[in-house]
Amino acid sequence: MKSIRICLLAFCCLLFSIDAVAQKLPDSYNFKRGYEAFENDDYEEAFNYLSKELKENPKNGYAHVMTALIYFDNEDYGHALTAAEQAIKYLPKKDNDYNNAAYIAKAAVELVLEDTTKAISTLSTAIKNFPKNSVLYRKRGQIYYETKQYDLSDADYQKVISLDPGETAGYMGVGRNANAQQRWDDAIKQFDYVTKLQSSYQPVYAYRAESYIGLKKWDEATDDIVTALKDSYDEDAVHLATALDEPAFSMLISKFKVQAVKNPNEGMWHTIIGLMYESKNQYDKAIEAYNTANSKDMNEALYFRIAHCYYDKGNTKQALNSINQALNMDSTDLDDLAFKAEILEEMGNHQEAIALMDKVIAEVPEYDIGYYQRACYKKADGDTVGALEDLSMAIVLDPKTSWYYYTRGEIYRKQGRQDLAEPDYRKVVELEANPEYFQCIPYAYLALGENEKAIATVDSMIASDSTDLSAYYNAACLYSRMGNKDQALKYLRKTLELGYRQFGHIGRDSDLDNIRECDEFKELIREFENKAEDEPTVMGNKDHEKMLTVSEVPFTKEDGVFKVKCKINDLPLHFIFDTGASDVTLSMVEATFMVKNGYLSDSDIIGSQRYMDANGNVTVGTVINLKTVEFGDLTLNNVRASVVRNQKAPLLLGQSVLGRLGKVEIDNSKQVLKITH
Repeated sequence: MKSIRICLLAFCCLLFSIDAVAQKLPDSYNFKRGYEAFENDDYEEAFNYLSKELKENPKNGYAHVMTALIYFDNEDYGHALTAAEQAIKYLPKKDNDYNNAAYIAKAAVELVLEDTTKAISTLSTAIKNFPKNSVLYRKRGQIYYETKQYDLSDADYQKVISLDPGETAGYMGVGRNANAQQRWDDAIKQFDYVTKLQSSYQPVYAYRAESYIGLKKWDEATDDIVTALKDSYDEDAVHLATALDEPAFSMLISKFKVQAVKNPNEGMWHTIIGLMYESKNQYDKAIEAYNTANSKDMNEALYFRIAHCYYDKGNTKQALNSINQALNMDSTDLDDLAFKAEILEEMGNHQEAIALMDKVIAEVPEYDIGYYQRACYKKADGDTVGALEDLSMAIVLDPKTSWYYYTRGEIYRKQGRQDLAEPDYRKVVELEANPEYFQCIPYAYLALGENEKAIATVDSMIASDSTDLSAYYNAACLYSRMGNKDQALKYLRKTLELGYRQFGHIGRDSDLDNIRECDEFKELIREFENKAEDEPTVMGNKDHEKMLTVSEVPFTKEDGVFKVKCKINDLPLHFIFDTGASDVTLSMVEATFMVKNGYLSDSDIIGSQRYMDANGNVTVGTVINLKTVEFGDLTLNNVRASVVRNQKAPLLLGQSVLGRLGKVEIDNSKQVLKITH
């Protein structure tokens, strides 16, 4: 959903940047003010002026198309659809660009409403009226691709190529269709041509890597994944990396390590290495990689991943410590709060877990997973009434998630309310009709008395992915509930062999009650608890038990901002302490001065634009590494900073550094920053 909005607005912002002289736009006061606000991304102000304009001039198609986009961005799809239709009705037919924007907005709404037929029809009408606009063919080709109508998609992308042979979009579309049909060689031909057209076009390398993976050409595939990630984080490339098995897995790890050596100030390569190890349940190696990435560029998300690794290892104490470090950097992050609740629940702290989920749901009342999570905690705490209320709310918010129905059905069953439980179990079977979506259907079949179907579905889950420990755990729980001790223990052992270490959950899971008291179960758990103790941890307990220290850093307040003395690579400066900024920035003047006077070297220039001219002037947008940042009695090493265009811009210290310090408090009475670290 979000990506649709971003793409739509990005396209239309480009469209509306067309010089007003080239388009005869209305010149009324409200429209001009609304247009200016829209161009400046101030959509609230734009909407206010455009609404006034439409009251005075209801046939202003230009105002309608812009309000359609604003409605769309605010997820008000009914008004967006109406505004787009009004725009199509009233816009001058000769104005191709704005008409195209109106049609695209209308089709985007129809896609959100899951009516692809109407969306295709809308774009087809636009193409009929404006047959030389390649964007319309691209939009329709994308829908055909998503609905697996590859021949029709190819035809649209071929039309894009004929209209705009120098652009990459058409060739990418044809290549992507070939990948979807596993015509790997055909796909590679298209992607090769894209690299010739524009070698810097980063997305092509991930798609071509997918083609090489299909052909089992591991060296070429891993090279392309590395290339896809060299200038920025590419999610498609990361997804491919984490899905690789041997021999490509080790090959790619080695290539990433080479990149890490070549770029010693960048943490990204270590982050991706961590993700790869984590995907294979190699948690210690993953934690080591994440810690290395954190030493380069400390990040709340890295602590979140470290917490997950410790949690999956069964080390809830370390998991709690790591998620607290993440929350120390951003106490408002709802994912962190929800995961902390999960850790606390694993530790048996039901009330604390419920209290955290109360906070999350208060912030996002439509968060269906939050209600489900809280329902599970309430159920464990004995509050079945509250659990049922939360589960019913989750179902209202998302009626297509089978776990919600199954969990509610289980509560009804234990209450003896079979008349209410059975419809929930039947709903699970309906929602998980396709084996690709099997999750809790084995339990639903078991509850309905259809044991053979229950076994068949859990066997199917294991067959679809023999490395998925959750499938084996489901089998262990199923056979335990069926009273088949031997099979239950067999699958529980397999689960533990694959790396499952959440012993707290195993100890409380009622599905395992039938085997929990047997000697074989107790011996199995002891065996793997001992293995967990022997497994090394990257960061020992002593590292987490250091005494907290409070540093006081003096500041002055000028014009509402906090100024603090500092040294950057031993150069005395002042920085603006800004809790609302996300990064560290400095002006072109400061960066150039530091280069020319030896405070920055060539090796400190990093990021996507590694460029410095012969006179030592630094290009705007360049990312640099500050070896040391000192203020008060604190020193930070290897701090990333960005160069901004404004020559008078102050040195700004943002969250990427603040999070590395610890808890920051402002004491206005003493005029000091108190930093607990």
